[in-house]
Amino acid sequence: MGRARGRGARAEGPGRARLPLRRSLLGRLLAVSALVAACSVAATAWIAVQTTSGAIKQEQGQNLTADARIYDTLLEYAARNPTWDGVGATVRELARESGRRVALTTQSRQPLADSATAATAPALPPQASAVVDPLSVDTVLAARGADGQRTAADRIDPRAVGPFRLSTADSTALRRTADAEVACLNRAGIASDVVVGASGRPRVQIVGNDPERALGTRCDLAALDTPTRSEQKALDALTALADACLKRQGREGVRLNNDLSWGDQVPVTVPGEPGAVAPRPVPAPRDAPSEQAAPSVGMPERTGENDRAIASCVGTARSEQLSSYVASPALLFIGDEGGATLPGFDLSPANTAKIAGAAALVLALTVGASVFAGTRLVRPLHALTGAAQRMRDGEQPASVPVSGDDEVGRLAAAFNDMSAHRARLEEQRKAMVSDVAHELRTPLSNIRGWLEAAQDGLADPDPAFVSSLLEEAVQLQHIIDDLQDLAAADAGVLRLHPEPVGVRELLSQVAAAHQARAENAGVTLTVAVAATDPEPALRADPVRLRQAVGNLVSNAVRHTPEGGRVTLSAYASDASEGGGEGDDEGKACDGAVVIEVQDTGSGIPAEDLPHVFDRFWRAEKSRSRRTGGSGLGLAIVRKLVEAHGGAVEATSTEGEGSTFALRLPAGTEPAGP
Repeated sequence: MGRARGRGARAEGPGRARLPLRRSLLGRLLAVSALVAACSVAATAWIAVQTTSGAIKQEQGQNLTADARIYDTLLEYAARNPTWDGVGATVRELARESGRRVALTTQSRQPLADSATAATAPALPPQASAVVDPLSVDTVLAARGADGQRTAADRIDPRAVGPFRLSTADSTALRRTADAEVACLNRAGIASDVVVGASGRPRVQIVGNDPERALGTRCDLAALDTPTRSEQKALDALTALADACLKRQGREGVRLNNDLSWGDQVPVTVPGEPGAVAPRPVPAPRDAPSEQAAPSVGMPERTGENDRAIASCVGTARSEQLSSYVASPALLFIGDEGGATLPGFDLSPANTAKIAGAAALVLALTVGASVFAGTRLVRPLHALTGAAQRMRDGEQPASVPVSGDDEVGRLAAAFNDMSAHRARLEEQRKAMVSDVAHELRTPLSNIRGWLEAAQDGLADPDPAFVSSLLEEAVQLQHIIDDLQDLAAADAGVLRLHPEPVGVRELLSQVAAAHQARAENAGVTLTVAVAATDPEPALRADPVRLRQAVGNLVSNAVRHTPEGGRVTLSAYASDASEGGGEGDDEGKACDGAVVIEVQDTGSGIPAEDLPHVFDRFWRAEKSRSRRTGGSGLGLAIVRKLVEAHGGAVEATSTEGEGSTFALRLPAGTEPAGP
């Protein structure tokens, strides 16, 4: 009774009262259109009253990320060069990329470089955007320019290395040592890379977050810890400057480590680096060697006051040591090319009336256009809704009229295609159920007949009897497995485990598996891939690929008469090759590996060739499952190849034989032997 009431309620759908305007699509479209029009008019009026977009940008400030990138680029230039000579090209390139005016001056406002193209450059604003000083970095801009990896405590740019910069010879020698360490760690199963810092010193970086793994290897991780002569000299000079500062305060000297710490060294890693560093101190600037410098004096007592004094003196010493290696501080100005602003709009009563009249006209036109468009939009939607409801009620699918080539017309066309496709699927489903029932009925009937004969005493359960039942059960299981593979492929859950595949070895395995059957049938089975030929690179699931090729070989042996030949071959192909009749998706793959199974059998008639990959299809309808297969083998082949991103095609000449070709995307690396 419930279902009857439900059907009755649905049947009343076409006679329902119209929806109120506030709930209908037309009403919502009108409301949204009116709201959009009102907002558009209001926004246009507001923008007209205010200054232009360029003036608004200048008043509200420029994009901080773009400013930070400009600042970081110029900061790098200052850290790597002792003067600003030649910075003009960099400034002009930054201005071209950002569409802004970029200017550099000394602290006394003497020009260093300016991207302004006018003959007379506009005056610079009274306040600079930033001060470019590698020894006193703007931590806000620097943090944004370096993706937040810098800390506020370190005001010296890490790219300012000064005397710690290695010569080409030292850097090359250390790189060879670092490469040797990385090779040793990789052989020990520890992934690592060589990272070169700003000074040119390489270091070993371990992939992962557990650098302690390297301690258990025999790799000489301390080989990179010895400072070069130039680095030791620079560190000694830095220590002397720090000691002098401390002595002026009446404090004891300090022994600096190469990471500019004092006291005992501990294993450190570089903050923000993508991976772990081999467990040893990271020098300063960032990539100096991690060997402890020779102590100049004994270590003072570790107290908070002493540590603060030492930190202050070390910072002062670093600035003093690097001052001759970096460019002097400069003022950075970032602004618009013209540097001028547009006057605001005078909102007089006359202008107010004009804006109100224009807004009313736009609103009226918008509402009228919305009414017209909404009416045309709702009419075909009503037809689609009725057709969908009739399809839901189980009635025969019917097409709806296509009013045009707009969005709604395309929706109607797509609905008609879906309706027709649903009808075809329903027919295929019914045929599939009938075919499956037919295929399962034969082995089940045989099993039942033999068992009833044994029960009635008409057959003895001897080994031949058991073997016959087992053969029928195996045939039944084979059909079920094939159906399960097809169901998984249709549902998109067929799991593949791709790996580099040796095509020659795979074809040899398939041939060996079917050799006995071919010999019993009097068919010669060969593999035509010479050992001297270059083997095509292929990456695929070897189990599924053997299943696909095995199905083709089994089918070829079955349809080849005694004295015939079945040949397996493989070769590399490109997009210009391929083609052929058979599967409609049998198009060549760009950079493909082609595996062919060719026989000298009876061939396939031209009218049957497009159907060879259909399920439960047999070339000779009179063949039984025992002599003609289940009719699922080639359908499974197509699904397996498509799961690999490839295509299968068939060509045949009646009376001469057939050729089935699997086209698979080529692998990125050749398979092993």
